Amino acid sequence: MNQAHDGIGDLARTADDIDTDPTVEEALPDTGRIDVEPQEDAAELVDELARETEAPGVSVARMLIVLDIDGTVLLEDESLSPGVVEAVAHAQDAGHEVMIATGRSWEGTRGILRVLELAPEYVVCSNGAVVLKRVDAEELIYERWHVETFDPSEVLTLLREHLPQARYLVELPDGVRLYTEYLEDWNLVHARRVPFEELGRQRVCRVVVVSPEQDEQDYLELVRDIGLHEVSYAVGWTAWLDIAPQGVDKSTGLERVRAELGIEAENVLVIGDGRNDVGMFRWALEHGGRAVAMEQGPQEVRDAAGETTGSVQAGGVAAVLRAL
Repeated sequence: MNQAHDGIGDLARTADDIDTDPTVEEALPDTGRIDVEPQEDAAELVDELARETEAPGVSVARMLIVLDIDGTVLLEDESLSPGVVEAVAHAQDAGHEVMIATGRSWEGTRGILRVLELAPEYVVCSNGAVVLKRVDAEELIYERWHVETFDPSEVLTLLREHLPQARYLVELPDGVRLYTEYLEDWNLVHARRVPFEELGRQRVCRVVVVSPEQDEQDYLELVRDIGLHEVSYAVGWTAWLDIAPQGVDKSTGLERVRAELGIEAENVLVIGDGRNDVGMFRWALEHGGRAVAMEQGPQEVRDAAGETTGSVQAGGVAAVLRAL
């Protein structure tokens, strides 16, 4: 859906306005004369003319721009997608609210906000089960504003029967995480290793399962075979299974944020690459917003979005934000 571009970045002056603008006249050749500029100078001239001919005082609707992290703003090696920091700043300078919605815990998200130079009013973590609200932008201090939980004991028992060698992690309502075995690519700050039996003794925000022998298709077949009906689940881009409370995904947390910020639903733009983004794609589209998938995402994810940008390696997010 492309209608969210209306009124953003358009050159809104009439020909008469341009004729009488001395700044523009200085940049143009005399009547009847053609100036040939080097390619780099020509690009700068186009940018300058666009800036000079923007109509002052044009009211642009404030947008809620939601970015996934892994595979969207970060490559698999944890490096940033090209141009994303500058593009985020561009969107914020235009008055839009740019935020993160991720499957990561807060501990795995805070550092990404810092490198993005971003301190949004709200952050959605743990696939929607945790919504945090900003307390201090400078220090990136956030409080847990809304938390969803469930009893994981039955799910853990089922999973352990089918994946006895897997590594398991749960996130508690206060943000503490408990895990069974170390994984190199897990951020385990404020996490504690415990026996498997301890994972299911209290309510949790989510369960994460990683089994080195399983790929994405294996997880999808496992979920279908064992029937995880009382929870929500998503298969992550590095082939792990992420389980949340029933009915909870990124969209549920985002709807709370959108309502709190008072941003109209049709002014929502969400960008992601994975199966755990499909819920927020559907939410945005159903309410007249935009959903954009990264080019490298699975076909079913791209189909759910309706729009596709370039890959994370090619700077797909920056391309979308720069076009606003």
